[in-house]
Amino acid sequence: MKIHEYQAKTILAKYGVPVPQGEVVFGAAEAGEVARRLGGGTVVVKAQIHAGGRGKGGGVKVVKGPDDAQAAAQKMIGMNLVTYQTGPQGQKVQRVLVERGLKIKRELYLGLVVDRTTERPVLMVSSEGGVEIEKVAEDTPERIFKEFVHPAIGLSAFQTRKLAFALGLEGAQIGQASKLMAALYQAFIATDASLLEINPLIVTEEGNLLALDAKMNFDDNALYRHPDIKELRDLTEEDPLEIEASKYSLNYIKLDGFVGCMVNGAGLAMATMDIIKLAGGEPANFLDVGGGANAEQIKNAFRILMADTHVRAVLINIFGGILRCDVLAEGVIAAVKDLGVPVPIVIRMEGTNVEKGKQMLKESGLNFTTADDMNEAAQKVVALGRK
Repeated sequence: MKIHEYQAKTILAKYGVPVPQGEVVFGAAEAGEVARRLGGGTVVVKAQIHAGGRGKGGGVKVVKGPDDAQAAAQKMIGMNLVTYQTGPQGQKVQRVLVERGLKIKRELYLGLVVDRTTERPVLMVSSEGGVEIEKVAEDTPERIFKEFVHPAIGLSAFQTRKLAFALGLEGAQIGQASKLMAALYQAFIATDASLLEINPLIVTEEGNLLALDAKMNFDDNALYRHPDIKELRDLTEEDPLEIEASKYSLNYIKLDGFVGCMVNGAGLAMATMDIIKLAGGEPANFLDVGGGANAEQIKNAFRILMADTHVRAVLINIFGGILRCDVLAEGVIAAVKDLGVPVPIVIRMEGTNVEKGKQMLKESGLNFTTADDMNEAAQKVVALGRK
């Protein structure tokens, strides 16, 4: 689950992370009032959407005084903000954050994620703050410094000092940075976050460190432990089909292609999308129905797939373990009959009761296309989707 910048800063402040003074507003007039409360000088008006790259898209404005803050908010609220993370469709801005302006001497980067290879949290820093960290990693990876944290020991003082020195900080800034990193790590662990990113982490002209921006994502499976964080979910920032899928415990992510995918297991789903691209097609979605899916879930999955008007063919790729092939066949047949699925369907399945499942599909009287392996299935679904 993602949250907005202002929400992330509120959480971080509770753990002692220094953040700029500011307030979120939903109307232009409120922006002017906040600017007055912040002293009436320079303020920054920042669009609040679940995407990075807001500055380049016109979603961050530095202005002087309440009147200019109100004018900037007037332009932002209601606009469709397009960034490299929103895609060409953009995202509607419904609120802005108004913060006190700061004199910035340096912009740094700090991030926390879980490294799957080492199975540990990793704290990353870079002197290249304020830019896309993906570009830094690609062009100058030597400028990113990492410390892996043993979960039983926690983040050690020597690790934070090591990273502070790597950033070129000096004197009292070393202590500030160490304290800030420790607070960020505590917030990361305590909230079951999957990502915590400060970009940029700034050094002001007075020599102080502040989190000028903040991004936090959370592990959905741990939200039951954090009802306060769960309440921060903004459904207007999420795709309606993804919201609908979550109601039925389906893992669905909409993409831009024309081949709808229904798969059980995240790894198999990723491989299925790859082989569709190798066959010259484009997947329209990631959809993992899970190992324990039943006929009703399969029907709901079909309904969600068909709600995407870009889907011109569907590939069902199932390995029958917990989800037996005959149960899949039953669900697919029922869904196609009930929903009147208008696009061609290619089915490739292996595993428990596969022969029974294939026989059910054959005797259904419906126009299914079957395949014996993934490559054949991909070739067939792409060809049918292009007709």
